Amino acid sequence: MIEDDAEMAEAVAVGLRRERMAVDVALDGRAGLARAVDNDYDVIVLDRDLPGVHGDTICEKLVADGCRSRILMLTAAASNDDLIDGLGLGADDYLPKPFDFPVLVARIGALARRAHPAVPPVLRHGDVVLDTARRRAHRGERPLELTPRSSGCWRCCWPRRAARSPPKSSWNGCGTSSPTRSPTPSRSR
Repeated sequence: MIEDDAEMAEAVAVGLRRERMAVDVALDGRAGLARAVDNDYDVIVLDRDLPGVHGDTICEKLVADGCRSRILMLTAAASNDDLIDGLGLGADDYLPKPFDFPVLVARIGALARRAHPAVPPVLRHGDVVLDTARRRAHRGERPLELTPRSSGCWRCCWPRRAARSPPKSSWNGCGTSSPTRSPTPSRSR
């Protein structure tokens, strides 16, 4: 999230984290652009009127550089002309302030789904099964305990990482592949 209003940025970030979304916050355009270039985000929530580098410039640069992140402009510029300009710059969605938080969550979710191929609700790798809809996992017949945080991490990381693994290697649970190790969930203490 690139937003110069620190109080609003923190409130939105806390709310999105409660929805099991990983969130980074940048409070000015220069820092936001650097993070957007250095990281592979699914969705970038971008204010337009930012200090340092204007949000319009950030959007144009990311689109011109082929950034695959989806861009949602969340801004006080609320006229139809502003919306048309923002979408014309390459933003994927536009939400004027003030906004309803559930609408923001739904729009981010919709953009994130389009950022990557659709993920089936039940993921399998070897004898590890993760049911993302019910937030349950098991290895063989043994159920695995998932905290809200770990279920969100598995749901976000597993599909892309496992799909990229070479066919003969095994996903090691840390987002990387290993040719000699099988998936080993951490043990509860």
